[in-house]
This record gives sequence, structure tokens and C-alpha cells, in this order.
Amino acid sequence: QVQLAESGGGLVQPGGSLTLSCAGSEHTFIIYAIGWFRQAPGKEREFVGYVNRNGDSTYYGDSVKGRFTISRDNAKNTVSLQMNSLMPEDTAVYYCAAARAVYGNVVSATTYDYWGQGTQVTVSS
Repeated sequence: QVQLAESGGGLVQPGGSLTLSCAGSEHTFIIYAIGWFRQAPGKEREFVGYVNRNGDSTYYGDSVKGRFTISRDNAKNTVSLQMNSLMPEDTAVYYCAAARAVYGNVVSATTYDYWGQGTQVTVSS
């Protein structure tokens, strides 16, 4: 079992950039695929992106494709979410989640076994 902790959230102006980090609690972090999700008040949890175990495959939700980039450093037990060209619609609590096994349904929250507590991202002028 792994514990996850997100960090890096904050207030940013539209068009700006922000990088979030997801830190895993153990050196076996490499065995988990990692997804990023977000949830705004009154809205359903939304898939943001995914990275596989060794970091050579990623997949992004349509709303962030081309603007967000996920990478991981398994030696440091971390996954990063680089967010560029931020818009007010990106305002949400962002969560990272770890999956022990993935069989193609990376956009579903039910695929993931462990979740962090989230970090708030607010995009506003």
C-alpha cells in the first residue's frame, strides 16, 4: 500500500503555469500507474491524465491535452503535472491516484486504488 501527497497548488493568473507534484511514500512507487483527476465544486470528478509505471506512456483528457504534461521520476517516488496556458475552467482540487493494475480504462476513477488528499488550484485574475 502506498500513501500519496499532492503539493504545488495555488493561485495563478489565466494563461499562467503551475506544476503539481505527487509524492509516494515508498521506494516501490514504480509498480503503480498514476492518474491525475480534478474536481470543481458542484461538478463530477474529471480525468486529467495518466502515466504508466516506467513513464514512457501518457494519456490526457481532451480538456487538457496539449496544455498539461505528466512525467515521473521513480528514483524520487514522484509524479509531476505541468500545467500551462491555464484557464479559469481549470480551477479545481487536483488529486493523484495510484493503480496496482491497469487494463486500458485509465480514465475511470475506479481503476485506481489509492488517492491523495488533493491540492487546490485556482485560476483567476
